[in-house]
Amino acid sequence: MKSILMTAVGAPEVLKFQDIDAPDISNDSQIKVRLHAAGVNPVDTKIRQHGVFYDRPLPAVLGCDGAGVVVETGIAVSRFKVGDKVWFCHGGLGREQGNYAEYTVLDERWAALMPDSYSFTEAAASPLVLITAWGGLYDRGGLQAGQTVLVHAGAGGVGHVSIQLAKLKGARVIATTRTEQQVDFVRSMGADEVVIYKPDGLAEAVNNLTDGKGADLVFDTVGGAVFKESISATAHYGRLVTLLDPGELSLAEARMRNLLIGFELMLTPMLRDLTEARHKHVEILEQCAGYADKGLLKPHISKLLALEEAVDAHKFIETGHTTGKIVLSIC
Repeated sequence: MKSILMTAVGAPEVLKFQDIDAPDISNDSQIKVRLHAAGVNPVDTKIRQHGVFYDRPLPAVLGCDGAGVVVETGIAVSRFKVGDKVWFCHGGLGREQGNYAEYTVLDERWAALMPDSYSFTEAAASPLVLITAWGGLYDRGGLQAGQTVLVHAGAGGVGHVSIQLAKLKGARVIATTRTEQQVDFVRSMGADEVVIYKPDGLAEAVNNLTDGKGADLVFDTVGGAVFKESISATAHYGRLVTLLDPGELSLAEARMRNLLIGFELMLTPMLRDLTEARHKHVEILEQCAGYADKGLLKPHISKLLALEEAVDAHKFIETGHTTGKIVLSIC
């Protein structure tokens, strides 16, 4: 089968378009999927730069997000049949095969039926960012109707679906972006107000929009200085959830504000083999499929590239200016 192999740690050029053997079902609860598309995420580029998560030799097939058609099932499979369209976040971390390939095999527990209204491209773009946004906003963030949420990098992969999920909860959404060119896009996703991020100006801008109170929940998808500035943009007794390690910094103001600080790393259930948490991820996809089929949730695809253009996909991601998602078309 056609695939993209990570042949070494390094620049995007270590990704090679090669033929490899297609995987076979090895236990009774697995399904084999003919992949039609694979999402490209920043974590893919970080693995390529720094190495896989497991003590396994290269080459490896990257790509956590996939969507395709079930072509074979193990004899114990009960949730799917041949011909079903499925989406999932599975593999691509260095142990199980990822989705930059024509076929993959996974346990039926970790897949869900695609939204009827989605193309394979849209389905492949969505799982990681939807699970991340859901976890950060709903589970760690405890977002409630009527609250104000500040979503950083609102035009990004996680950011643009976070805005949509926050609006579904009935929240007021303030989103940040770094450029004027992205303002209209972020508003089209549902943001009520947009702040052009400028260093040392974030807290003042947010507090001006909230009568000095700050946001009830801040969802930080950027880290670094943005996390630090977000402390003063969070309401007293509010919540600040981040995707990244904020590093060493003073938390005196966070303590004074009685903030709850949380972390969202959606890869944890896969990396730590947490079965219950992985079931929760599948449930999130099932619930999001319902929203999608009601026209309430839709990913934005900024670039659709062929599988053999994976090098270019990684280069685009690493510019840090991607709007929405990049997807590889496999067939």
